[in-house]
Amino acid sequence: MTGNGSTSDGAVAGGLSVTGLHVVDAAGRTVIGPVDLHAAPGEVVALVGPSGAGKTVLLSAVLDALTPPLRRAAGQVRWQGTLVAPGLAARRWRRRCVGVVGQDPAQALHPLRRAAALIAESGADVVSSRAALAAVGLDPARYADRRAHQLSGGQAQRVAVARAVAAEPDLLVLDEPTSALDEAAMQLVAAAVRVRRGDPRCVTLLVSHDAAVVAALADRVVQIGTPLAPARTGSVSRPAPGATPLLSVRGLTVSQPPGGTALLRGVDFQVAAGEFVAVRGPSGCGKSTLLRALAGLHPVDAGHARLGDRDLPWPVRHRTRPLLRAVQLVGQHPADALNPAHRVGATLARPLRTLAGVDAPDTHIARLLTQVGLNPDIAARRPHELSGGQRQRVALARALAAGPRLLLADEVTAALDAATAAGVLDLLDRLRGDGLAVLTASHDPAVAARTDRVLLLHDNHLTAEDPAHAR
Repeated sequence: MTGNGSTSDGAVAGGLSVTGLHVVDAAGRTVIGPVDLHAAPGEVVALVGPSGAGKTVLLSAVLDALTPPLRRAAGQVRWQGTLVAPGLAARRWRRRCVGVVGQDPAQALHPLRRAAALIAESGADVVSSRAALAAVGLDPARYADRRAHQLSGGQAQRVAVARAVAAEPDLLVLDEPTSALDEAAMQLVAAAVRVRRGDPRCVTLLVSHDAAVVAALADRVVQIGTPLAPARTGSVSRPAPGATPLLSVRGLTVSQPPGGTALLRGVDFQVAAGEFVAVRGPSGCGKSTLLRALAGLHPVDAGHARLGDRDLPWPVRHRTRPLLRAVQLVGQHPADALNPAHRVGATLARPLRTLAGVDAPDTHIARLLTQVGLNPDIAARRPHELSGGQRQRVALARALAAGPRLLLADEVTAALDAATAAGVLDLLDRLRGDGLAVLTASHDPAVAARTDRVLLLHDNHLTAEDPAHAR
């Protein structure tokens, strides 16, 4: 069933019932609502809608966990027929009954606690904690003793899901729980969540842009905001890449953690000007580490790189200003890279001034935001006032502000709905026509289908994907 932020079931005693929920900002402007929502016992309800529609805000409002300046102006939340009042009652309810997996799960994992210990916090014993890791495709022998900084984005996401599911919460809230996962890992996570369906003790709310995840898990679908437009397959002609390599890498060897296990060993590859190359591989194989090494943010054990006719030093501190401008990274977790105290306009102004040499950046800021599909008014907001998809596009705009020759994009469309993602890929195609080279790490087949080449990262090496399987 699809609704416009509401359902036709009415207020039902069991499960979760939300009536007239209305969220406003500091100026009293409506952010979302009023919304009516019901999730019955044993039901998985998916909330879908375009990036920025307010899905995450709605989840936070239901849990009475909004971040100022947002506030709940009206509405009621009932759990099993009992009113959950804002404040102390809501906090007690969250502690007793609710499990949450947010959009940035690594931020929710205590940096000093090991994966198995994090799961054990839910009340699971050692055996159950290790079984929970195995259920989401993480070998307990390898991952039980790892801390958050020793996990890839997809691995941290799976630990967060395992932790939440192992606690057997009455209400499980999942916000994009598979955005950083390859297909195999996504299926395992879906299976771990699917056991809740039909269990009268359980209610599950799911936010996801992945239609396959929604189809696999949801009993009902509730539309938030304007219905999604059909995704385009590419309305911009794809430019032909240049014949001369822009980036040349030879003998690259990288370990994670630095000095530990080799993720990349003796890797050679090239990317031409105007070329779009995707790196694919299972979660945790080293895709993000490869991009961070190229950006100068991860130590390199061995290897040599050139950008055009210049040597590209590995440590970012050894790079000249032209090289800093030429190579830009959009990381997997934009929330970690955006200064929470800075407004979006200030975030974009810095690379415009320091790298691109723009003295009066206001017009350029508006243009950059429009380019990535955002309203220029967002320039006045801070990161916590943005959705995950909006933060992802701000991070992309910041990278483009420098005027790079090589863009390193780590899961650049993971937090976006299909139509918005297609718009971002169209933008990259237009920029590639001016010579921008793009190297992306992505699990999304739709992204791979738009690239010129796909490289597979497996067993420490990069190999060209068979064109028959690349699309």
